[in-house]
Amino acid sequence: MRQLIWILFTFCIAKTIQAQESGISIVLENITIKEALEKLEKNTKKGSFSFNNNLKSLQNKIDKTYVNKSLDYILKEILSPAFLSYKYIGETVVIFEVEPPKKYTISGYIKDKDSQELLPGVAIYATSLQKGVITNGYGFYSLTLPEGTHEITYSFLGFKTISRDIVLTSNIQEDFFMEEDITYLNEVVVVSDKKEKEKESRSSQMSEIGLPIKQAQDVPMLLGEKDMLKVFQLMPGVHAGAEGNTGLYVRGGGPDQNLIILDDATVYNVNHVLGLFSVFSGDALKSAKLYKGAFPARYGGRLSSVIDMRMIEGNKKEYHGKIGIGLISSNVTLEGPIKKNKSSFLFSGRRSYIDLIVRPLVKKDDIRPTLSFFDMNMKVNFELGKKDKLYASGYFGRDSFGSEEKDKVFGDDFSEMSWGNATTTLRWNHQFNAKSFANTSLIYSDYSFYIKTERSLEKNTVATMYESNIRDLGIKYDMDIIPSLEHHIRTGVHFTNHEFNPGVLSVDHSSNASTFLGRKYINNELAVYVEDDWKITQRLKANIGARISSFKSGSKIYIKPEPRISFGYRIQKNLAIKASYSSMNQYVHLLTSSGALLPTDLWVPSTEKIRPQSSKQLAIGAIKDFKNNISLSIESYYKKSDNVIGYKEGAGFLGTNSSSVEQFDFNEVVTSGKAWAYGTEFFLQKKFGKFSGWIGYALSWSERQFDDVNFGKKFLAKYDRRHDASVVLSYKPSKKITLGANWIYGSGNNYSLANGGIKTVFNTPINDLYRPNGDDVIGNLGVFSQKNDFRGESTHRLDLGIQFHKQKKGRKRTWEISIYNAYARYNPFGYRIKKNYDSNLYELQRISLLGIIPSFSYKLEF
Repeated sequence: MRQLIWILFTFCIAKTIQAQESGISIVLENITIKEALEKLEKNTKKGSFSFNNNLKSLQNKIDKTYVNKSLDYILKEILSPAFLSYKYIGETVVIFEVEPPKKYTISGYIKDKDSQELLPGVAIYATSLQKGVITNGYGFYSLTLPEGTHEITYSFLGFKTISRDIVLTSNIQEDFFMEEDITYLNEVVVVSDKKEKEKESRSSQMSEIGLPIKQAQDVPMLLGEKDMLKVFQLMPGVHAGAEGNTGLYVRGGGPDQNLIILDDATVYNVNHVLGLFSVFSGDALKSAKLYKGAFPARYGGRLSSVIDMRMIEGNKKEYHGKIGIGLISSNVTLEGPIKKNKSSFLFSGRRSYIDLIVRPLVKKDDIRPTLSFFDMNMKVNFELGKKDKLYASGYFGRDSFGSEEKDKVFGDDFSEMSWGNATTTLRWNHQFNAKSFANTSLIYSDYSFYIKTERSLEKNTVATMYESNIRDLGIKYDMDIIPSLEHHIRTGVHFTNHEFNPGVLSVDHSSNASTFLGRKYINNELAVYVEDDWKITQRLKANIGARISSFKSGSKIYIKPEPRISFGYRIQKNLAIKASYSSMNQYVHLLTSSGALLPTDLWVPSTEKIRPQSSKQLAIGAIKDFKNNISLSIESYYKKSDNVIGYKEGAGFLGTNSSSVEQFDFNEVVTSGKAWAYGTEFFLQKKFGKFSGWIGYALSWSERQFDDVNFGKKFLAKYDRRHDASVVLSYKPSKKITLGANWIYGSGNNYSLANGGIKTVFNTPINDLYRPNGDDVIGNLGVFSQKNDFRGESTHRLDLGIQFHKQKKGRKRTWEISIYNAYARYNPFGYRIKKNYDSNLYELQRISLLGIIPSFSYKLEF
């Protein structure tokens, strides 16, 4: 009995000693392997460590934390990636070099299990090496690892993480299918360590906002229309300019300085209904990204921002559809397989019916207004084999706005304005091998508008029509090369042929017809770029790139280099500092009649007289990732722009102070100058869960200087916004209800107020027209002491929404009730000076367009 007790006692003591020796907890944070071994030697009782100090791999940096791990486990973890090994000789642990193992590549595509849609931005992570890659824009990945068995995780927000043990003894091509994770949408989820690579602090990219389309669908919007551009306006550093408008003013830039692309095609005008809605239907979009700075070299041609949107490809397994009915428009979306698992189609169409509702209500002799829009998105794709895919996509949309009046005394009046976009993209994806991928795109884009007026009295008719358009034909070749875990190289060439028709005016006086043709401009734009996502160390990552662009205008050829660099350095596990520098050039310009409410803005090219716009932007910031998919970022930026153009004072799209349209030449009515923008932005975001949303704030300045404007003095831009804040919240108490609320605040815009006037009959921009006698033809041209010296009232409003969902077998229906501007704040759209004949004084009057607007909508998904 005593012997048995002694044996048990000895066994317990031995186990206790063994546990104490094997359970090591240690932090090896941003130190070399040599320093880690020295630290380990002090924390273990195994004896001493022996190694050759001249081994270069001992200087490799590591960043690991271990809790209650054995010495053998830790040594394998830190030595294997450096091609080092160890063995015990007595009480000594001897470290030595080993022959580097062979490397093999696993590559393929990541797809949505339910629809077979390719998934961009999926994180593929080799756990033992703590390294990984991200799928490109077409769902392709390539991961090169040492020979052997590796645990690899595939993770993407909103989808269930896949974890697989992969045995690499040769190159492997394998596609993976990810399943939507309902817990992300309806519950608070603690993100595991295997999803570390999704965190913002792990990326070198900054000034980028990637918003899940499903989160955008929960944001309350004007009249229930789900609009990605309106959602982006709620981000810090971005605002609409005017209440209810779809304009984008990003970090002090103008609407023309945003590159907005849909499936690689440039969209030149994004407005429906005079700017109340954008042309992009949320039901047709797969992804949307906004870059406010730190532009990757693959993007170019604009100064302020890039918005890259991709259409849904279409479900390759089953037929699905959506029908939406709102107060002013309805939409339908259909998708499904052409050949199951091999090809699919998408169709999405939308039309407003304001005109159909109003027209029967108008009396025969009253003014009959017309206001309507429609748009269509179409896409087909085919898998030609494991390495080849073909896509064809297109967008077509148009607006019409006008009025018709019949009057026997003064004659019949008819006016109409119409504008619209058309784009087509044909793309071919080809995978050369396990490490290289290419995409070739043929692109067509067209934007046109016309204004038509007609007055008839008895047999006499006077008709005037003004037309303008821009047409692009382009080809893009982009290539991804992924030679190792440390490098993802992108390179390519982009060519675009632009055709500009700044203006054609036709005048018909019944028997006589006159046509005044503006000059047609045909220009070629070429760009070549290369960039590398480089993982320099475990903590330091960078995106280093360069772009060379050129533009031919007549006999003049502009060639501009554009260096780009951004980097991120992790100070702690979930805290990083970032910095970036971007140089951009812009060869096409938008001439805007300041204050005009109609889309009469002209796209014009750089010429021998009008130089390309250019900018240089520097940004620095920090980002912190928290639990439950919450991140906080702070960024400061400084941007300097040259050759920014605008109309000369007193000029408009039909000329300067001249009654002859034949003399119109946009080269003569524009002036160029400089612009400055700087500020700081705060952004707290939670993308998924029962409770999601963001809080944003920006403090910023935007200034301009033109030699021919404001006596050559620097002045604040009209849309300079000192303070800009937004709170966007979504809460899902159950699967059947979604609550949403937005609150925004913005400092007022700047205006030029006249303190005197002179009589004039000249053609002048609307905001400078000072008419004290109401509708008199002869008005007064304001005399100003300082450009934009009056700041208007601030803008703020609250939007509320509630969605009721009901899921049945094979279908889902959603009722949404929303209130735009819930506390009925009359925000300023603009100002005018008008005479009060009772007091005989001139008064400043606020123009407000949108009060409180309730709405409801219905959506059926099947």
